[in-house]
Amino acid sequence: MPTRRTVPIAPRRPLLGAGCALLALVLAAPAPAQNAPASGAPAERTAGQSPPPKDPPPKDRAAQQQRMERLNVELKDSTAAQQRLMAEIESIKGDRAKLNAALLDTAIRVREVEAKLDTSEQRLLQLGREEADIRESLASRRDVLAEVLGGLQRLGRRPPPALLVRPDDALQSVRSAMLLGAVLPELKAETDLLASELAAQQRVREETARERDALAELKLTLADERRRTTALIDERKKSLAQGEQALAEEKNRATALAAEAGNVRELMQRMETEIAASRKAAQEAAKTKPDQGPAAHLAALKDPGRLSPGIPFDEARGMLPPPVGGAVLKAFGTEDGYGGQEKGVSFGTRTEAQVAAPSDGWVVYAGPFRSYGQLLIINAGGGYHILLAGMDKITVELGQFVLSGEPVAVMGRGPQLVSSVSLGTAQPILYVEFRKDGNSIDPTPWWATSESEKVRG
Repeated sequence: MPTRRTVPIAPRRPLLGAGCALLALVLAAPAPAQNAPASGAPAERTAGQSPPPKDPPPKDRAAQQQRMERLNVELKDSTAAQQRLMAEIESIKGDRAKLNAALLDTAIRVREVEAKLDTSEQRLLQLGREEADIRESLASRRDVLAEVLGGLQRLGRRPPPALLVRPDDALQSVRSAMLLGAVLPELKAETDLLASELAAQQRVREETARERDALAELKLTLADERRRTTALIDERKKSLAQGEQALAEEKNRATALAAEAGNVRELMQRMETEIAASRKAAQEAAKTKPDQGPAAHLAALKDPGRLSPGIPFDEARGMLPPPVGGAVLKAFGTEDGYGGQEKGVSFGTRTEAQVAAPSDGWVVYAGPFRSYGQLLIINAGGGYHILLAGMDKITVELGQFVLSGEPVAVMGRGPQLVSSVSLGTAQPILYVEFRKDGNSIDPTPWWATSESEKVRG
């Protein structure tokens, strides 16, 4: 007769009996069935083959009705969200300051959600490793746990005789007491360890479920914020003063110059002398303002309608936000794998991550360039330029003035740079380079080191 899976709990040993029952459930739990055929599947096929279709059972009709109601609610929510967004855009049409403020606020929220997504995904990985360790521990001690289970089962079925109840069996009671005195401490220790591991496993599973729910909500929030960003960027493009035909001609001319230029330095020089939009941007960047003091700079940085940098670039050390959230894969000055040194910084990013302008400045180039892939060059004034490369899509135009923290590009789903091969990662990589008078400089001193020091446009 096969051994029963459940274990009767001895009334005098409630802790051991509970641990035994938990162990029995873990060891006897079957693997979850996958692709199990639903009981109603054959009936549905039969009904599909017969000419007169049968009405679904009341239970199926109720489930279908619930699904339809849920879809209708989701559709209404989506439509309402789109209407609110369009109403917001209509209210700020033609107001550059309001448009920039809305875009900057959205960019900040997108960055925060992306950071929370990274944290949540890392937490899920940690919980997965913790659960795997617990499973490995239980599996490695399966033989010991089986012996513990057997001992607890025997104790539950045949408890030792009590001395006060059966005085005629005093010798057997003394022997049993001596045996149990030697065995029970170790048995109890094993049972307590098992109970703690099972409790830890249950905790990990519950935390994993909560983290997955939170991750799903964050992804929905990120999708909504990205739609809002896209709508605001489209509205900004429509509000540009430059005509579409003139801008198209400028883009074609810039593409031709990029094909002729041998390196980035030559490209920047030719763009700022031969392309009207870039030349105008360079001229605006060359107009230096007298130092108005920290108070004036702070007031200028809070103005989303500004048309020139709120603070000179060389005075913004320790204040610039990184263009993306992510780890630094290669720092400035490290070996580049080809016998030279890195001229910039490489950031590992999320797929389709938002890229923001680190500093105020004018766009003097936006498009593909040699091994850089999609390249964006921002003239920050004072002889400083910021190069961003490796994006999938650039969302700003030639000659446009951008604010610190303003979305300027979107990453793809994998590396776009030729030099990314040596990094050995499949995640998107953003390359950032700072230049002063055409020469590469270390951008590290410019990055903000804490949230309170970051510049918000």
